[in-house]
Amino acid sequence: MSKKILFSVLVLSLMSFSLFKGEKKETKVLLSTEYGNIKIKLFNETPQHRDNFIKLVKEGFYNETLFHRVIKDFMIQGGDPDSKNAQKGESLGEGDVGYTIPAEFNTNLIHKKGALAAARQPDNVNPQKRSSGCQFYIVQGRKFTTEEIEKIEKSKEGRIKYTDEQYKAYQTIGGYPPLDMDYTVFGEVIEGLDVVDKIAAVKRDRKNRPIEDVKMTIKIIK
Repeated sequence: MSKKILFSVLVLSLMSFSLFKGEKKETKVLLSTEYGNIKIKLFNETPQHRDNFIKLVKEGFYNETLFHRVIKDFMIQGGDPDSKNAQKGESLGEGDVGYTIPAEFNTNLIHKKGALAAARQPDNVNPQKRSSGCQFYIVQGRKFTTEEIEKIEKSKEGRIKYTDEQYKAYQTIGGYPPLDMDYTVFGEVIEGLDVVDKIAAVKRDRKNRPIEDVKMTIKIIK
């Protein structure tokens, strides 16, 4: 067998193995605001959230919606369809698409800074912790000490055991571990954390809505 044929066989074998394993290329999206762009990678480990988000982005659902809830050292939240033409000072956060998504918790996907996660209704009306079909947030958070992380881990009652790498992430990059295993993380910022910081720092009203609208557009990128 010639080297050329052998190489072709090896390539085809690798391709077949990848297909057999169900591997899928990670989808990336670009979220644009007046403060700059945020590039986000969607996780294949959370397929229902990934596919729903891709569907909405392709439909242009998020274009001209607002980051309607912003809390410094915590997160920036958007995706409410009612925010598109909302009046100044109008209360937002109740808009939806008429369906929810089953939780897709994964101990490898934590709320470190830059995590993309799904908003949801509280436990008293949503004990299954199902996600909103459209609203999401990006974590800014803060740095946590070893003692704080250990206390949070204990409060999770065995639902998560942080790895050394995860401890280090919360200590050095920061994030918001109290939300782990209670809200589904389905992506992460790979460029533009500085933009997240800028949006988190804007002036806001008593309901944490920015005084000046922060509009977004989102598109799929390669």
